[in-house]
Amino acid sequence: MAAVPGGGAVSAAAGAGASAGARPDPVVDPGAPAPGPGCHGTGTAHLLTNIGELRTVDAEDRVLTGAALVIEDGRIAWLGPASRAPAADAATDLAGRAVLPGWVDSHTHLVFAGDRSAEFEARMAGQDYAAGGIGTTVAATRAATDADLAGLVRRRVAEARAGGTTTLETKTGYGLDVASEARHARIAAGEADAVTFLGGHLVPEGADIDGYTALVTGPMLDAVRPYVQWADVFCERGAFDREHAAAILAAAAEAGLGLRVHGNQLGPGPGVRLAAECGAASVDHVNHLDAADVAALAGTWAEWDAAASAGTPGTVATCLPACDLSTRQPLAPARRLLDAGVPVALASNLNPGTSFTSSMGFCVATAVLQMRLTVAEAVRAATWAGALALRLQDETGSVEVGKRADLQVLDAPSAVHLAYRPGMPLTWRVFKDGAPA
Repeated sequence: MAAVPGGGAVSAAAGAGASAGARPDPVVDPGAPAPGPGCHGTGTAHLLTNIGELRTVDAEDRVLTGAALVIEDGRIAWLGPASRAPAADAATDLAGRAVLPGWVDSHTHLVFAGDRSAEFEARMAGQDYAAGGIGTTVAATRAATDADLAGLVRRRVAEARAGGTTTLETKTGYGLDVASEARHARIAAGEADAVTFLGGHLVPEGADIDGYTALVTGPMLDAVRPYVQWADVFCERGAFDREHAAAILAAAAEAGLGLRVHGNQLGPGPGVRLAAECGAASVDHVNHLDAADVAALAGTWAEWDAAASAGTPGTVATCLPACDLSTRQPLAPARRLLDAGVPVALASNLNPGTSFTSSMGFCVATAVLQMRLTVAEAVRAATWAGALALRLQDETGSVEVGKRADLQVLDAPSAVHLAYRPGMPLTWRVFKDGAPA
């Protein structure tokens, strides 16, 4: 009998010969070793064995069969053939299921209140909708209490975890005044793994772009600085032009923040090249690219050794396919970017207006079925490349000895099932920092 994280055991009948499609009922085995301490940083080793397929998503992008791994102190301590697995204090038999890194969702907007489903319905019907858009969310979010907002964020994080996401970035951007942006940054910092300041989301009604940019780069930046690691700007027509976006990025860099850019979502524009010139870690959306945009992104990777996954990283192109489908935008040209040598990440863009989903599995399936990525490329984009976009690639995003044990177990024998069975709830178990999530 093998101990199940959190108590109980998996019956020996659920061993190598069991179907990965059937989840065995846990049965209590008084003789089984207790699962507890090893997953929680106290030195006890926890073995995951009888892994049907283990996708490491490391530099070698290995796919191991009949594998096992050991978690200790929240990190991966060993991986290899199940037949050679070391003894451990606790063990879980995965019955031939697949294991891969937990999803790294590098682009979300979790801190919001209100509902914009009527806007979505109108958009899907091809109708104009002039009831406020982002402004509607700003008003509802400002009106929500701290407790209400924190509860909403916590619920969204839990939904994402249940779908296999172990690392979440999120942004401000629905406050757009000093007090609200600082409040939202503080709430986000209590729930997300990385927080991005997006005061440069749009210019609020009644403000002028020069005055608002001065507010973003001055008092607002100062107010959010204790809670954030990144700054972002929406460099698009109707939002911030190149000049004002560059000013926001320059002020953020001066304050010690990493840089991100929303760019080239609504049409051709300066966002992608601005991101490359400013050394942004990621430029997101990237739906409308010309040859110069692709070349600019590829040029940022000149000092990166792709074979070794080492060196100085450039600007990741982060594609947001759920948003593209929801807005009926052309899907971002991920295949073209990869072929040009640009690392591509996939992220959910969870937000109330254009992508109200945290399903990274849906994004992976879309990338395979509609964007011409292989399963391996799509999984890599949703794990390792997302970590790279957050500059967390040395900590998470792949299954390697020494890295955080941020893992998901699929109720399927292979990650191919993510696209082969699109829309199915395939996440069977999730580990974050070695602990069941």
